[in-house]
Amino acid sequence: MSAASVPAFVGLGSNLEKPIQQVRTALRELGELPGTRRVRHSHLYRSAPLGPPGQPDYINAVAMLLTSLDAHALLDELQALEHRHGRVRKERWGPRTLDLDLLLFGDARFDSPRLSLPHPQMHRRAFVLVPLHDVAPGVDLPDLGPLADHVRRMSGHGLRVVGADEDD
Repeated sequence: MSAASVPAFVGLGSNLEKPIQQVRTALRELGELPGTRRVRHSHLYRSAPLGPPGQPDYINAVAMLLTSLDAHALLDELQALEHRHGRVRKERWGPRTLDLDLLLFGDARFDSPRLSLPHPQMHRRAFVLVPLHDVAPGVDLPDLGPLADHVRRMSGHGLRVVGADEDD
């Protein structure tokens, strides 16, 4: 790991093909990406699906990484990891084996067709904010203020911590 490592936060989600196992495996694999170290991760949470009806519940988590990759190279690695987990992009907000979203990358701010940072909808999603608060309770969301303020507004968020002994 170089001295130029950047903190990056990645949201994980799965609701297909043993989602608890998918997320646990992906958390381990994030620490194996080139030039990247996983610092810590949140609890796993069960959440109701966002998107088309009839989907199974999601398992969500957030990981904090330190990486010497640039944001687009990290995104490439995340998408390759999704692909290795059988991710097929068919339906927006549809069911998936693994979804990896780059939420924050240092203090980077940009918007391109391929990547927007910070993640544009994360401040509205309890399944992102609550696990992010697990790993970085003092972080400020760029242009939005303290994460803790947003989490407080998410009372009754409907998330449930997945037990360590829980399986798919």
